[in-house]
Amino acid sequence: MRAPSALRRTLNLTVLGLALLGTSGCVSFGAKPPERLLGISTDARIVAGKSTSSPADGALFVELPSVPRAIATQRVAVHDKANSYAYVKDALWVDSPARQFKAMLSETIAARTEKLVLDPGQYPTTTGHVLRGDLVDFGVDDATKMAIVTYDANLLANDGKAILRQRFSASRPLSKIDATTVAPAISQAANEVAAAVADWIKAQP
Repeated sequence: MRAPSALRRTLNLTVLGLALLGTSGCVSFGAKPPERLLGISTDARIVAGKSTSSPADGALFVELPSVPRAIATQRVAVHDKANSYAYVKDALWVDSPARQFKAMLSETIAARTEKLVLDPGQYPTTTGHVLRGDLVDFGVDDATKMAIVTYDANLLANDGKAILRQRFSASRPLSKIDATTVAPAISQAANEVAAAVADWIKAQP
């Protein structure tokens, strides 16, 4: 005699539950997320309501910087040996270092130079100047207990031929390396770098 359908469903769920209990040691639903996500904040701000215009060849297009693999992550990198990296425990960036620094750089340049700053991804062609570069450091050096941000900037003229290149770097001391101290120090260093890049661009003819 076949069991009623309701009884069969109960038996099937019981068997499934026992199976899951038997494999619970092998199943993971992901690591516990941190209590908060870390970010950097821009000191220089564009005034609300202020409009900026420019000839097509006078705009500045800021590209997403390239990053080494060690900081191409939302984890906060700690350079602990010559060729070794670790990551700050319980610390995650709210967004990738490259995207955070690009946003800060664009905002700072626009605020300090009054140039029309645009995102290349929003336009089919770039007829103005182009700022591209490498975000070499965006983390912590364990040996010196310093937060370090280093950016190699390449400024391409609107003719696509002339190129200016310069390295910008800044650091801030850390009393300790943990999830509460690293973001403010890296943010301060990033703001110093972004301001220096903006002033460098402003000084170009």
